[in-house]
Amino acid sequence: MQTITLIGNGTMALSIAKGLKEKYHIEAVGRNREKLDQFESDLNSKIDKYLLNDFDISGKTVILCVKPANVEEVGKLLKGKARVLVSVLAGTTLEKLKKHIKTEAVVRAMPNLAASIGASMTTLTGDQRFREEAESLLGAVGDTLWLGSEKEIDIATALAGSGPAYLALVAESLADGAVKQGLKREDAMAVMRGLFSGFGTLIREVHPALLKDAVMSPGGTTAAGYGALEEGNVRSACINAIEKAYTKATEL
Repeated sequence: MQTITLIGNGTMALSIAKGLKEKYHIEAVGRNREKLDQFESDLNSKIDKYLLNDFDISGKTVILCVKPANVEEVGKLLKGKARVLVSVLAGTTLEKLKKHIKTEAVVRAMPNLAASIGASMTTLTGDQRFREEAESLLGAVGDTLWLGSEKEIDIATALAGSGPAYLALVAESLADGAVKQGLKREDAMAVMRGLFSGFGTLIREVHPALLKDAVMSPGGTTAAGYGALEEGNVRSACINAIEKAYTKATEL
């Protein structure tokens, strides 16, 4: 199997590794031996583990999963020149990556935590020579979409990358609302999970506006609840959330 080198062993690296482990041999690079051992244990798969200092990336296919603020420091610790660097760092430009890490080519990718179950929505941009390979690599953890510019991937980061946190807030809030009206917590959570599971399938095939109209009958329960969401400016808050996250991505 082809070897994929993960630099960084945090939550996103683990999510990606879980999606890749059946199709690729994985080696993980980090600062701390104990954390690397824990990473291997959480992955439940045998991997090669290396410490970051003086690690040689020559000729390797590297997925960079460190914090954006640490790119310069990490680059100084690495030796050699990678074959291709796939970065999942939010807001970190191709120019900055090339400046601090030696590599033949760079691709930016923005997966989300659903990579751990093979259901990520990953957006990519960068060196066109590696488009097909990057799509295949990240395709191992879900759907992919190649975008034409870094601006677009920063916007997509605000939507797909950060989106699970937004949807988690909605899910928790809806369950809390059911509990407030008298439904047992465990039942509210079960209903909410079923809702999101079914909705995830529907939204792949049906436009959101059509879904809404199909559910909302005149003067009915959905219309009443939908009106409350509009009164609470939920639509405006969601639009503003994307703007704020995009702006933050451009500042990193």
